[in-house]
Amino acid sequence: MQPTTPTTPTAAITTTTLSLTVDDVTASQKFFTTYLGYTEQAAAEGFASLTRPDAAADIVLLARGTEILPPEQRDRRATGLILALTLATGIKDEERRLREEGVEITMPLREEPWGERLFQVTDPNGVIIQFVEWAAPQEA
Repeated sequence: MQPTTPTTPTAAITTTTLSLTVDDVTASQKFFTTYLGYTEQAAAEGFASLTRPDAAADIVLLARGTEILPPEQRDRRATGLILALTLATGIKDEERRLREEGVEITMPLREEPWGERLFQVTDPNGVIIQFVEWAAPQEA
């Protein structure tokens, strides 16, 4: 097989959307809108489309088993992924706010040697949301 020369995409991407298949669309929808600043764009039985006014990815929630998914995808759940939301500043305040509002912090705030501050929460369907703030790496 001969290598191909990369081409420049011709279509402009306007939004990034993460589609998550979950058991309980309403529970995840409530979590994202109550605690994470998302608003509902559209919703129907087994479906919700969520957005934020900033640069965060939009989210589509689909009920596991829904007929609109190809048969081989219908029973899969959103597992093994982390939705990472990068903050410009204020990660300590965000972690405190969520904790005070009753959200379980499933991985406490920590700083990695390469300069990443992060913590995690988990929605009712097991979707892991990681908040990240970049800082200067620690000296060796």
